[in-house]
Amino acid sequence: MTTTEELATFVQDVSVEEFSADTREELKKRVLDSVGIGINALGAEPVEVVHRTVQRANQGDGCTLWGRGETASPVGAAMHNTALTRYLDFMDSFLAPGETPHPSDNIGAVIAAGEYVDASGEELLEGVGVAYEIQGELAWNAPVRDKGWDHVTHTVISATCGVAKVLDLDVETTRDAIGIAGTPHNALRVTRTGGINEWKGIASANAARNAVYAALLAHDGMEGPNNLFEGQKGWKQIISGEFEVNPDPGCTRVHDVMTKRYVAETYAQSAVEGVIELSEEEDLDGSAVKLIDLETFAGAKLIIGGGEGDRHTVETKAQADHSLPYMLAAALLDREMGNAQYEPERITRDDVQYLLRHVTVEEDEAFTERFEAGEMPARVTVELEDGTTHMVEKDSFQGHPTNPMSWGQVESKFNDTAGTRLGEDDRDDIVAMIRDLESHTVDDLVNLLA
Repeated sequence: MTTTEELATFVQDVSVEEFSADTREELKKRVLDSVGIGINALGAEPVEVVHRTVQRANQGDGCTLWGRGETASPVGAAMHNTALTRYLDFMDSFLAPGETPHPSDNIGAVIAAGEYVDASGEELLEGVGVAYEIQGELAWNAPVRDKGWDHVTHTVISATCGVAKVLDLDVETTRDAIGIAGTPHNALRVTRTGGINEWKGIASANAARNAVYAALLAHDGMEGPNNLFEGQKGWKQIISGEFEVNPDPGCTRVHDVMTKRYVAETYAQSAVEGVIELSEEEDLDGSAVKLIDLETFAGAKLIIGGGEGDRHTVETKAQADHSLPYMLAAALLDREMGNAQYEPERITRDDVQYLLRHVTVEEDEAFTERFEAGEMPARVTVELEDGTTHMVEKDSFQGHPTNPMSWGQVESKFNDTAGTRLGEDDRDDIVAMIRDLESHTVDDLVNLLA
């Protein structure tokens, strides 16, 4: 039985000295990827809404709002910077059979707390490592999606643990922080069902804000329910059911995290990669396509294929990046799946609106078994008006844990994303600093992001 005290003790036990060189590099990749995505998201209207609210509610300063030349309280900075890293749906994902959270949702909170206490780069790596490890362990062993809870219910706990690490809270204070965070901040799955709205891309920012606030309350002496998981009417009884986690002080769960190649929901990555390859190899003309049929695994069918609401009605970005019909239609037509495919004028154009209504999505039970064994299978069949058919099958994509991106590939993605705002010299400085994070401080990093 996992207890709240055991989780708090784990946070204390983690030391960067126990991280392998490979684990350090993977954690740095996560930071670099998230920073680039965040820079790319500046100017998106939901992110601007968050910025206006943070400015209005700001009751402190000292923590950098990335890309703004402004500061806010650590709570406000966590909210703002996590909104940046999450909104575009280009973030990383942890692949578990019953849950797919985005561990990079923790990074904005951990960096804000690290800046608040003048943490070193090594201390930042410890905090990020803790958050990734706990996020992965909860996703794998205590999934909550099928019980009606959103995955950010895990994030508020993992981010609190990462923040507690960089704040150097002792075991009892960390235990209080976990209880304060995990008792009131359990999010409903309605965020991602039915008609998707913009809160889908901001929910994790709210979790990050609540995590930092909970840790600061505990730091200042607030007691919390110290038996969050195991107590009467606690998290196990109400939220998850019984579970056992076994986090590794070496924080190796980061190796099970995927990097998105395309701006698309996690479960769409293999299918999108496949349809782009097919469209290029066969020089497909979208106007000649009669049908796109996707065979996929249960989770993809459920979340983005129509199992939790019709995915053929697409009018906004929030709906588009959670619609397999839209993503496959746009990817076939444009042979790309980036931010441009989510511009309002692209979403509403006749060609993609027509084609997405001729996309079918069905579960293949064998693919579900393969997904639960660690693959991300997809079979796409395109039928043309003249009866010709073309088919492609994928078992993963570039960026999947079985086919991970190298440092160079993550750096290339960073240059693509951050390059919309930053010049080459600024990007080079950020890359160099994150690559050698152990020799720098969190202040050094955020000064480049300000």
